[in-house]
Amino acid sequence: MSGFSGTPRTLKGAIVVLDTPSSSPRFISFQYNPDSITRTLTPKYSPVEGSNSETFRLERAPDEELTVDVEFDATDDLEHPKENRITVDFGVSPQLAMLEAILYPPSDQVTANEKLAKTGKMEIIPPTGPVVLFAFGVNKILPIAIKSYSITEEAYDNMLNPIRAKVTISMKALGHANLQLSQLAYSLYTVNNIAKEVLSSVAQHTSTVKDAIGFAKDLKKIM
Repeated sequence: MSGFSGTPRTLKGAIVVLDTPSSSPRFISFQYNPDSITRTLTPKYSPVEGSNSETFRLERAPDEELTVDVEFDATDDLEHPKENRITVDFGVSPQLAMLEAILYPPSDQVTANEKLAKTGKMEIIPPTGPVVLFAFGVNKILPIAIKSYSITEEAYDNMLNPIRAKVTISMKALGHANLQLSQLAYSLYTVNNIAKEVLSSVAQHTSTVKDAIGFAKDLKKIM
């Protein structure tokens, strides 16, 4: 721990789950922020007809996929068992369950649909999944669809509860093509894109100023 009281507090990344637009969000905070995030952007071009002067058109925002490794470790909590009874009883299983539960339809809705099927109802609508956000700092709050989890449980207690685990989360960012204008996720995705444009403008301005200063220095040497 740093002895400097002015050390800034580091934000924690999280998966945020919104079951309904009016419900309180559920935060699955990362115990430790990942060391790296792999992001893959695939541009979406549309074919150009007619003039060859235009090589391509951008049909929409690129498809973006993200992969991140998240670690959970109960070791520190187990050193203070009286204050951390849930960890003592279950290890890191609750954190893993919160992540996994995103992918499962609610049990009560599954049961209700099974009852409807037994009564002969022809059209049964699958339950709507929650809105899921990947939050990693103020400039990266993305609506996502979880593509897959790869869970590695690395150690167990005497009741065989995992006490260390690493989860590789593969995600797809949801854009305007996947969302409805009325959805909160649509607005968040738009804000994320605007933030990119602002940061790009800042970088371009900074580069222009540096180039201008460098040019002035070179010109002075010549003169």
